[in-house]
Amino acid sequence: MSSETAIEVMDLSKCYHIYDRPQDRLIQMLTRGRKQRHREFWALREASFSIARGETVGIIGRNGSGKSTLLQMICGTVSPTSGTVAVNGRVAALLELGAGFDPEFTGRENVLLNAAILGFSRESMGHRMKEVAEFSELGDFLDRPVKTYSTGMYARLAFSVAIHVDPEILIVDEALAVGDSRFVAKCMRRMREIQDRGVTIVFVSHDVNSVRTLCQRAIWLDEGRIVENGEVFPVTGKYMEFMFKDDESERQTLREEIATEQKAQVEADNQESVHEADDLENLPETRGVQPVSDPSDSIAVLAGNDIQTLPETSTATESLLEPKLDARPVTHWGSRKGLIIGASVCDETGARTDVIAWGTQIELVIDVFIPLDIPRDNLSIAGSIKDLKGTDLIVSTTKDLGAIELPHQERFRVCFRMTNPLVTGKYLLVVAVENRLEEDIHYYEYIEGAHYFSSLADENFFGIFQPEIRQTVEVL
Repeated sequence: MSSETAIEVMDLSKCYHIYDRPQDRLIQMLTRGRKQRHREFWALREASFSIARGETVGIIGRNGSGKSTLLQMICGTVSPTSGTVAVNGRVAALLELGAGFDPEFTGRENVLLNAAILGFSRESMGHRMKEVAEFSELGDFLDRPVKTYSTGMYARLAFSVAIHVDPEILIVDEALAVGDSRFVAKCMRRMREIQDRGVTIVFVSHDVNSVRTLCQRAIWLDEGRIVENGEVFPVTGKYMEFMFKDDESERQTLREEIATEQKAQVEADNQESVHEADDLENLPETRGVQPVSDPSDSIAVLAGNDIQTLPETSTATESLLEPKLDARPVTHWGSRKGLIIGASVCDETGARTDVIAWGTQIELVIDVFIPLDIPRDNLSIAGSIKDLKGTDLIVSTTKDLGAIELPHQERFRVCFRMTNPLVTGKYLLVVAVENRLEEDIHYYEYIEGAHYFSSLADENFFGIFQPEIRQTVEVL
């Protein structure tokens, strides 16, 4: 194991024996295994990966996919059935709530106990007790038995201990999900500070935005196997597509597609064809607007709360065709691909642009072709702007306040207009055609990265947004 590697997992598997009745366990033990009375459940199968020092990796997957089992084996609290795991550095872990705590001990006593397990003396941890108490904000509860704590108080104490024992590897397993929003934000800030110090972080969360914000890489587990392991944006994008599939058959189809992609990628890497890579870089934007079959068809335009029909001329058709789709979106999926003809960020003149000035008018233009067999009652067209980590910054849909009634024509355009509040930076456009019939949105089509663009401001603003603000000063 290299000194630059913090965690190395090789062919790691974990199998649990499931007994239908308590007596079945006894029968199997008395017969020394000759009569097998258990069923095998593989929580993890042949997982292999490595994490470099100072790297932050997110582990994502549905409940029961093997995330917690994997972390427990990394921490050494669960033994693997087969395979190996090597850890290089002091580990501080937030696993399931209450792990490592004695319920009869007070919070203060549990802090000392956990620190002693990690090699800290009572005296050295005593000097840090004030910092632990201040960060956890437990007050007098620090000297009460932890069995009286709420789940949120458990999380506060566990995180406070973990960050004050000088960890070289920090493992967080969804423990922050039970905390209040203010404390979660406080923990996220502290984890970024820990990142800056070069600490390795393994972070498990169902919140894709948190994973994208914090992590450089993501590992997606499903049914105990690694589905994807790579850059955080594309991996979480495929995971989101997987989660929005309507049934298990569609999910299985996606698994097979991903496996095929991985096999093709391995074969392509083995070929190491430089000429092929050059050709791919120089490909024109061939994936873009689909041609309109009949130029005389009328085209409905939705802007704000108004619906207009463009003249039946070729000029109108050309106007519809102008917003193209980027040739390389991060993710593109849905049950009815091909509904979105084009999508662009446009300036105040209506022209597609890759650079838009702060404080000027910005327009998100989405052209769609919606067959008449798709009901309009629950149909929604959505546009959003994300940063390059995938965080939603601005989101608007036709089902928002002042909802627009979508036309019963097949071709129409939706425009979202606003004053650009984005500070200098790089962003991407996300567009979607949604069915809002159920509480869980069904996506007919979802394109993340339909248009990449930059916002440019002359001033040196802080934060992410800088809306027009009217300032006044009054003498009291």
